[in-house]
Amino acid sequence: MKKVNCLKCKKQHTCCDFGAWVDLGEAKKILSLGLKGVFYQLEKDSDFPSGYKIGTSYEDNRCSFLTPAGLCAIHKVDYALKPAHCKEFPYENKKLSPFAEMLCAVVKSKRKTKKKSGK
Repeated sequence: MKKVNCLKCKKQHTCCDFGAWVDLGEAKKILSLGLKGVFYQLEKDSDFPSGYKIGTSYEDNRCSFLTPAGLCAIHKVDYALKPAHCKEFPYENKKLSPFAEMLCAVVKSKRKTKKKSGK
């Protein structure tokens, strides 16, 4: 598996265009920071440590924690509290996420290069 270097991305906020699912425990810690941002759609999900997940965006909107400059407000204050899903993207379970091709500008550009070269 080839690593994606997010630092080379010129559009680092595009991966946040549809928000992320966050463990309820993580969300509570993030809320304690007092940042501008809202969580939506609490759902039961056994794949999350607390048994619940909650979204950082409403439907298909951008993450509510993105600043006007396209930066992560959580990351700016305390990287340790940045949701695990966000830290891991464009990977999920040590594999390239199925959403990477749509949301990750670096993956998109690699796909275009491969198609042009015929690989």
